[in-house]
Amino acid sequence: MSPQRVPPAQVAREAGLPRLGGRPPLGRYLAQAWDRRHFAWELARARFRSSTEQDRLGIAWVVIRPLINAVVYGFVFVLLLRSDTRPEGFVPFLVAGVFIFAYWSGSLSDGAKAISGSMGLVRTLHFPRVLLPVATVIEQALALGPMVVVLAVTYAASGEPPRPEWLLLVPALLLMTAFNLGVALIAARLTIHVRDIAQLLPFVSRLFFYLSGIFYSVELTVEDGPLKTVMQSNPVHIFITLVRDAFSDAEATPSWMWPAGAAWAVVTLLVGLVFFWQAEERYARE
Repeated sequence: MSPQRVPPAQVAREAGLPRLGGRPPLGRYLAQAWDRRHFAWELARARFRSSTEQDRLGIAWVVIRPLINAVVYGFVFVLLLRSDTRPEGFVPFLVAGVFIFAYWSGSLSDGAKAISGSMGLVRTLHFPRVLLPVATVIEQALALGPMVVVLAVTYAASGEPPRPEWLLLVPALLLMTAFNLGVALIAARLTIHVRDIAQLLPFVSRLFFYLSGIFYSVELTVEDGPLKTVMQSNPVHIFITLVRDAFSDAEATPSWMWPAGAAWAVVTLLVGLVFFWQAEERYARE
């Protein structure tokens, strides 16, 4: 009797050879991504430069564009909203809302295209695909840097001198970055499987824009009740509030907001990582 032939694939597995395009365990996957973190950084820098290098004003548009949005929203909603619904220091309040919201909405929209817009890389090079959504969030963070400088100047010009509480901006933005990365990871996988979802994201972004207190104070405008609780628990509103209060009045921040922001950041990031990793070996085939 001739010996039973062992399939080559089984021999390869027993020898520890990884399957091409296979999904490694999550811990090893994250370690591989960390080893190649410089790729995400360089990709983000290259995209950030190329997005503005052909414009005459260059990188200045990173700040000019959201500033124009803030001016337009301010002009319109100052006319529409009652004065008792506008908080003190309305100008920096509005600018902070527009700038920080742009960080989240950019991470959502660009994260959704992280895989589908880079299929050439995905199909020809072997690397942890998680680096592509990471690169999109890094790119948005690079754009946020100049905005934060302008935001600080805006608060200082409105009568809020620099003080130690401004350092709370660092943990607030770190938590938001973790949250944004989780959002980008979830959006990246969803849109690669169902491309039509990308058409819905602008409406999702617009919904959050109106629910997050960008141009009005949720506390002054919305009556106590379930709706107000939902709006205050909205993670985008939470992170915008943490940034605003870091600049203006850190003691006014509700005691629950920092733990809530941390919970949103950690849970969303962990869910996003696992959700994205589970489809790692499918991205090149979509």
